[in-house]
Amino acid sequence: MRAEKQKVLFEDDWNPIKAPPELPPILLVVVDAEEEFDWSAPFSRDQRSVRSMAAQGPMHRIFEKFGIRPTYVVDYPVASQRDGLEPLRDLLKDDACLIGTQLHPWVNPPFDEEVSERNSFPGNLPPDLERAKLEALTRAIEDGLGLTPRIYKAGRYGLGPRTFRTLADLGYCIDLSAVPGADLRVHHGPDFRRVEPQPYWIGPPGRLLELPLTRGYVGLLSGQGPGLEGALESPVAQACRIPGVLSRLGLIDRIILTPEGVPPAQHMALVRAMIRRGQRIFMLSYHSPSLVPGNTPYVRTRRDLDVFMDRVEGFCERFFGELGGTAGDPLSVRDLLKRHAGLARDEQPNRAPAVRPAARQCSSSG
Repeated sequence: MRAEKQKVLFEDDWNPIKAPPELPPILLVVVDAEEEFDWSAPFSRDQRSVRSMAAQGPMHRIFEKFGIRPTYVVDYPVASQRDGLEPLRDLLKDDACLIGTQLHPWVNPPFDEEVSERNSFPGNLPPDLERAKLEALTRAIEDGLGLTPRIYKAGRYGLGPRTFRTLADLGYCIDLSAVPGADLRVHHGPDFRRVEPQPYWIGPPGRLLELPLTRGYVGLLSGQGPGLEGALESPVAQACRIPGVLSRLGLIDRIILTPEGVPPAQHMALVRAMIRRGQRIFMLSYHSPSLVPGNTPYVRTRRDLDVFMDRVEGFCERFFGELGGTAGDPLSVRDLLKRHAGLARDEQPNRAPAVRPAARQCSSSG
């Protein structure tokens, strides 16, 4: 099974895209719109509250200041309850966001699997069950928001051997699930060590676009190549806490572009290093429950929330000011990369004017 997963996920199907060197840095914002649950407890079907969705407004005032239209990747508890839908409807009325899907299998019907850590990665489920859950989630968003999502993110980054085929069959054109360099096998997840922090066409150019999480290394040893970085991701290195030791020595440090536990200075160090390596597309991401103190390990108090918000605003000020960056979203980036490759743009869909960006369809022709 592991050999099949490696072949399907990380070999012939992944075609790297080199961004045009003249392209200014582009910032995407992706919010994991999900239920509040205890991150330290076992997975449970019972934790379904999404009251934190009503607290997203203050962050949107920061986004509006910089012309950012975030993408909410919505899971089933958000898509199936009024507390989750109403805040999103308000944002869609103002054309203030895009909508995608995020599959948390343990709270997404049909409930035909045992709740476990292994089954929390949707790609580990039998392909027919993974597909049935994604179909149910897609329908819930269509019914609740009046649009068809075309952007997907696997819960816990859990891509599987048949995920891409299922996405293509269901009309999705963008995936946001890959974590560059990460090895999640110790938790029963995928091995992403061969994935670089750059866009990929999955299969034929112009069809399914992979936009990985912005994650990379900085420091004196960070230019040694994927071999060293892959070794640092190994279970042995993690158990011996070698990455932490090297980080404290200033030799190499792994950074994710997120306000959750990462300050703006590290954000900028990562982005500058990646720009020098030719990267132009960056994704800032966080979880919607972090906007209410007490829901996630990153925001326990009101003071933590103030720091969290300041991190986002501070990074945006430097990204757009010092780096001359521009705001984008997954669909506009896909159009840009298709245009750069000389591919036809996606057809414009029939859609309700109030939700036209989020409801954009993906052309089946390349």
